[in-house]
Amino acid sequence: MSVRPSPLIFPPDEAASWQRVRRYAVPRWMIEQAAERRLAGDWRGACAVAGVDVAFDLAGVAREYGAAVAAELEDDLRHLAPDLLRWHLPRILHGHTTLATGEKVVLAGYGPPGRPEVPRLHVATPLMTGGPQRLTLRLGRVHDGRAPGWSWSELSRDWAAARHLWDVRHTAELRLRCGGGNDRAPFFDADGTPRTAADLPAADPGHEDPAARTEWVTSLHEEGMTAAAFAAVGIDLDMPEEERTRWHEGRPLDVMKWIPLVLTRLGPEMRRLADEGEGDRFHILYGWNEVVMVEPGPDRGRLRCRLTERQKEAATVLPEACWRRLPDLDLLRDARISPDHLHPLVRASLFPGRPDTGGPYGPPDPPAPAPVRVRCRGEWHEVAARDGGLQMPHSAVEQQRERAMRAFGGAVAGCFAVQQAWTSGSGRLPRVLRAQRRELFERAQHGDTPGVLRLLDGGFDPHVRDGMGRTLLHVLNLLDHEPLLPRLLAAGLGLEAEDQRERTPLHTAVAERGSADLVRALLAAGARIDAVDQEGLSLGNLIHRYKRRDLEFLRKQGIGAGLWPDEPSGDA
Repeated sequence: MSVRPSPLIFPPDEAASWQRVRRYAVPRWMIEQAAERRLAGDWRGACAVAGVDVAFDLAGVAREYGAAVAAELEDDLRHLAPDLLRWHLPRILHGHTTLATGEKVVLAGYGPPGRPEVPRLHVATPLMTGGPQRLTLRLGRVHDGRAPGWSWSELSRDWAAARHLWDVRHTAELRLRCGGGNDRAPFFDADGTPRTAADLPAADPGHEDPAARTEWVTSLHEEGMTAAAFAAVGIDLDMPEEERTRWHEGRPLDVMKWIPLVLTRLGPEMRRLADEGEGDRFHILYGWNEVVMVEPGPDRGRLRCRLTERQKEAATVLPEACWRRLPDLDLLRDARISPDHLHPLVRASLFPGRPDTGGPYGPPDPPAPAPVRVRCRGEWHEVAARDGGLQMPHSAVEQQRERAMRAFGGAVAGCFAVQQAWTSGSGRLPRVLRAQRRELFERAQHGDTPGVLRLLDGGFDPHVRDGMGRTLLHVLNLLDHEPLLPRLLAAGLGLEAEDQRERTPLHTAVAERGSADLVRALLAAGARIDAVDQEGLSLGNLIHRYKRRDLEFLRKQGIGAGLWPDEPSGDA
């Protein structure tokens, strides 16, 4: 049961995106296997399971920064939960589920705070929206955006003061850091039961009950009483009433209404960072255009909040984890997910009174595809993606006749139109089949090889194409190709199949960060090297464009002559 007041402050497209993130981005097997290896002391194995590449070795760290730094770093790595880190990392949203691109998220620093030369453990997110969702763990110096003129692309997010998002020694803090109290999270009882409207406070309950106070302030914010909500937590809004002139900006007060702030935590989080030497003026970055400045106000003990222009004023960037409402709580309030489908460490922190049934906990495994009814020739037929194909009640002779009609330009309808849309990626599909197709390709997008195999083992049709015309061979760059490539080839998928951009699986592997091993495997299977895509780009052009130095072995096969990064380019 949802208890959220109306209107929703959580934008509907963000809610749907977060719901899909929680379903696909960190699968249950990853959580279980990463925990098993972490508990066994194998932090590198846990990182490997969670799709995290480690770009340093402890011996090198000791040589460069000293044995004390290496020992402190190793202690942090033993307590790193890489699957939990992936769970909490920022996402693009607005229809996407993939990780925010080009981000550097600082996890810990090793030296005096506020010193730019201090080495910091940080994780780098992928550079491509639709590319492999692998993370890279690094140690080095990062830009914190404290000085004016900072570059958006150089900016890092500092989670050093938010260890509850990745360090198993601190995960119990999540409930308090999202506005809850000692016994429960806001809007829920200790066992995860949603609180009804009658249970919510009608007036300020005071500071003795943090969860109730968060409920009261959040309700003010959601019901449009923005200034009152900010004032209740000691923040004065310095916002002009008139509408700004640029087309993408409205009234500043409306902007503040739609930023998903956990207002009761804003002051405490800023004081926490100030005590650690991070200053007392902070930027909140939201979306592409809005920069909010929160700073001490003229009245002693109160803060002031105003909009400013990006890069114009020096301030520390306040990490999103310190100001944004926890997406999991919003999804739970809207009844979009179940508490038992949360990451187990998140579930345990938010709902300390929830009975432990022994699990399993975490996102659900992919379900068996359900049949769908289709209107065909005046009757209702049942169509289902099972037994390795799209099954429908038509004989092989009927299907052959329809294929012949289609080859001669004839129109198809009913079951055959559904089959054509399913295997081509173009045309309309029933809602249930669209959802099943998305289940498969979203799991592929997030590198869920076991999930894809589970669907195929259950009889899912491997010949399906997504809305971009890609086959499962086109998305092998996102998955472990070793168990999948021979299986897909045996099922009859073609190496020269083209998507809507006229790219073959080999094109996609080169252009979208597929591994060198995948490229070798596709070539060994017989993939052609002379194809060009819709833009007229050859493999050589793509190798040059994306600076694929790891594919230099292709030089011996005559691919990309004159198009490599260290050679003169004639046509790229």
